Amino acid sequence: MPEILLSTLNAKYIHSAFGLRYLLANMGDLSGRTTILEFDINQRPLDIAEAVLAAKPVILGLGIYIWNVVPATELVRILKQICPELIVILGGPEVSHEVDRQEIVSLADHVITGEADLKFAEVCRRRLGGEKGLPRIIPVELPAMEQLALPYHLYSAADCAHRVVYVEASRGCPFTCEFCLSSLDVPVRAVPLEPFLEAMQDLLDRGVSQFKFVDRTFNLNLSVSRRILEFFLDRWKPGLFVHFEMVPDRLPPELRDIIRRFPPGALQFEVGVQSLNPEVENRIRRRQNHSRMIDNFTWLRAETGVHIHADLIAGLPGEDLESFGRGFDQLLALRPQEIQVGILKKLRGTSLDRHDHAWGMRYQSTAPYEVLQTNALDFGTLARLRRFAKFWDLFGNSGHFQRSLPRIWSGDSPFAGLLLWSDWLHSQGAKTSGIALSRQYQFLWDYLVGPCHQSPEEVARDLGGDYFDSGHTDRPLWWPPTLDPPSGQKPRRDPTLPRRQARHLAAHEPTAKT
Repeated sequence: MPEILLSTLNAKYIHSAFGLRYLLANMGDLSGRTTILEFDINQRPLDIAEAVLAAKPVILGLGIYIWNVVPATELVRILKQICPELIVILGGPEVSHEVDRQEIVSLADHVITGEADLKFAEVCRRRLGGEKGLPRIIPVELPAMEQLALPYHLYSAADCAHRVVYVEASRGCPFTCEFCLSSLDVPVRAVPLEPFLEAMQDLLDRGVSQFKFVDRTFNLNLSVSRRILEFFLDRWKPGLFVHFEMVPDRLPPELRDIIRRFPPGALQFEVGVQSLNPEVENRIRRRQNHSRMIDNFTWLRAETGVHIHADLIAGLPGEDLESFGRGFDQLLALRPQEIQVGILKKLRGTSLDRHDHAWGMRYQSTAPYEVLQTNALDFGTLARLRRFAKFWDLFGNSGHFQRSLPRIWSGDSPFAGLLLWSDWLHSQGAKTSGIALSRQYQFLWDYLVGPCHQSPEEVARDLGGDYFDSGHTDRPLWWPPTLDPPSGQKPRRDPTLPRRQARHLAAHEPTAKT
């Protein structure tokens, strides 16, 4: 059996551990003595420990992230109780900072802080060679990307067919936003382009159709981003879907010329807007040109079929409910297909703590370290926003209610209407996840014809349009007995695209140019 086991707990089964594959690709002469075994956070640490020990490794390399640090701590505790001679080496962003404050660090033999692509193999080599004097905390400098072997051949056939395939053309970020760990990775370092494109071609040849780039600023280097976009455009076929994280205010003509030529649904841009309050942005050292960002959003919606996923953060230092709501309304008016509302987290290593006293910032002491209250948002208000974020994702981002949900936000502030809707759902005992789709339709019907006092006939027109256009042919329980339901239609969404994006695309207008 392999002596070195690389493992982590992914957030979901469908996710693949990109970092572990980079480690394995750079094990050198130890590659034949190393294997990967992945788990997810829905599995019990006790069961994971059984599987790890059954593999009989000498060394366990474990990736630690904000989403898995709690169960991973329990896992390491069990492993060290049962098999104290197992050498446990930790790595990942969660254990790269504040190492003196974490139980999991005290349980492990070694912790490699920073990018461990090359250092992990070195530490394993020294430990397997009998060296015992290595320190517990092993910091590393950022490796040059030219030194690293690419990991893409380590995606298995099952990965290519059933899991998210992550890729990266660069690491780091030139910006200094205080809430983000990427701001610590300066400068931005690019992967050598030709070997990278060869690896992408190999993934395409192996049947991969959905690529998720993890670059924080894909469109920073225009010549590189243009080459990569041209690569995928030249090889486009039905079902190809590519996700990029984009700088919101950087979309010059040379990129626009390529983007507009992609068919609808082929590209998704994750755009980190985060805040539209200039005073708050300055406070957290975030640089953003609002007029350029608005122009880019407007162009993308009018001229392309790009699916826009925009991020907005609630709970930033000094931002109150009115300011956040105003930013949400401004962003909604730009018509991204999705707005992901996140609650501020104080990640280990970031400099957000410098605002704690001035702005009354209080955070959870354990992962995910979400803000609990500020001088501008008390605990109860942040609880409302936390529910709002989840209900908005369920109803607003799903693509199921594109006709009917706007009936809630008619008026001066869509956010104000949606927040009341969220409060009403909470008062009805609705959970923030796992609501059956049929129940979602019922909730929306009850709210619109109940507290909103809207005409059942008018609500039925829009809610029924959403219901029957999604492929339903039955008469729902909420349908007015005096109305004949329209004939059910076949779903319009493209089955080759991710479901949520396909639902948005089905109602996407204007039709994108191809």
